[in-house]
Amino acid sequence: MDTLLRDVIRSLRNIHPARLIYSNILATLNNLTKDKWDRNYKSCSSDFPSPAEVLVQNQHLLPDSGTALDLACGRGANAICLAENGLAVSAWDIAASALESLSKKAKQQNLTINTETTDITNDSLVTNTFDVIVVSRFLDRALISSIKNAIKTDGLIFYQTFIRDKVDATGPSNPDYLLDKNELLGFFKGWQIHFYREDGITGDTAKGFRNQAMIVAQKPSLPL
Repeated sequence: MDTLLRDVIRSLRNIHPARLIYSNILATLNNLTKDKWDRNYKSCSSDFPSPAEVLVQNQHLLPDSGTALDLACGRGANAICLAENGLAVSAWDIAASALESLSKKAKQQNLTINTETTDITNDSLVTNTFDVIVVSRFLDRALISSIKNAIKTDGLIFYQTFIRDKVDATGPSNPDYLLDKNELLGFFKGWQIHFYREDGITGDTAKGFRNQAMIVAQKPSLPL
């Protein structure tokens, strides 16, 4: 659901007459979003996607064991990669068709992945639940604090998504879903940064990592 539209609808619940219909409106919009993504994933080719670059290039940083979440997972390439690395993996997405594709792929590779069809909200993310969370090509700024809280002490975030300084039309056009310069880095201020890349439009734009930013950061230990 578009961020602005979601905020407008949520504000209606504070108006007494609208409070009676708020739940129905929100449910309808959630269903429309779910249907849109279901159609998108059903139209995908049969070729299974590759994991996000941030995970592929930095999977040596993953723990030997623990719990991991592929958030807004789509067809779940990141979830497959996490499971192959020996983690207990959950994969969440609003599109049931995407999760069906993931479950089929996991079964083929004899991997166990817990899938959940859900419209991800702050309430979905329980504090200190995961050792690793991976987010790729998804941005809802309202969820950032909850994502951080859901990661255990010394846990890792692998995050990659689109930026405003794009060199072409790849990715969303709505600025609500695009990062400002170094915004992703700012989300994890105070965390240990193991890896960060955002080439933007600097230099030879035909080369390098363009249109997206990516980070691997570790949640600091609690103060003594």
